[in-house]
Amino acid sequence: MSEMTSVGLMIPYHELVYRVADEGEDRPDRTGVGTRSLFGTQMRFDLRVGFPLLSAKRVPFRAVAEELFWFLRGATNVRELQAKHVTIWDEWADDAGELGPVYGHQWRSWGGAGRYDGIDQIKAVVDGIRSDPHGRRHVVSAWNVADLPRMALAPCHVLFQFYVSRGRWLDCHLYQRSADVFLGLPFNIASYALLTHLVAKVTGLEPGALTHSIGDAHLYANHLNQASELLGRSERPPPRLTVAAREVRDVGDYGWADLELDGYDPHPPIPAPVAV
Repeated sequence: MSEMTSVGLMIPYHELVYRVADEGEDRPDRTGVGTRSLFGTQMRFDLRVGFPLLSAKRVPFRAVAEELFWFLRGATNVRELQAKHVTIWDEWADDAGELGPVYGHQWRSWGGAGRYDGIDQIKAVVDGIRSDPHGRRHVVSAWNVADLPRMALAPCHVLFQFYVSRGRWLDCHLYQRSADVFLGLPFNIASYALLTHLVAKVTGLEPGALTHSIGDAHLYANHLNQASELLGRSERPPPRLTVAAREVRDVGDYGWADLELDGYDPHPPIPAPVAV
């Protein structure tokens, strides 16, 4: 692929930021900050031309990866993330570090009381891709209605589906009900791109495309100036991600040492407050 094509990898994100800022509806929200919002948007990222890690501002890829590994281990306590120097969930945890049955529990132990004593959706989807690559049921959901009252934060990225294309490429389609476009969304894009890489590796496939559908895509009112600054910056060629070629028993066995990110040269961070 040409450099021009690869540089265009993150154009869908920039277009969404512009559309939300320019066309969005000003609305009150749960946090009390207020948002500018659009409903029903979609982006597509070709993982064959590079890894979709935003370069118009630095995205902390180590935190992205450690959070995903935490989900894949079925964890729900922030102490395990803090041990990796990741604090992104701290605002929602109780005094013991617990978050309730959030993503990791739903992915690895749906309906269970603890880790790995319920339905393991991740194992099921990996087994399904291997045994029936043309299947239409390669779906994982985090939206467990019965468990929502016990979650510190209801799932934002609620459902994803895999699709094996031409016997070679693994595509992922994510539905996200709510997206903090400036702070959270670049993180989410990178996380599901990484998940696609990991599942492709354990199923003998190659990462293909990530389609990202969003319900409520919003910029917080105190992020509008930061969004304008971001739109004034240009994207640089995207990095390349390599996952170590080693035998793993489970996709949750991967860790930071298995990843190699080459060529990430972002602009400096743009600080913005987190709405809780």
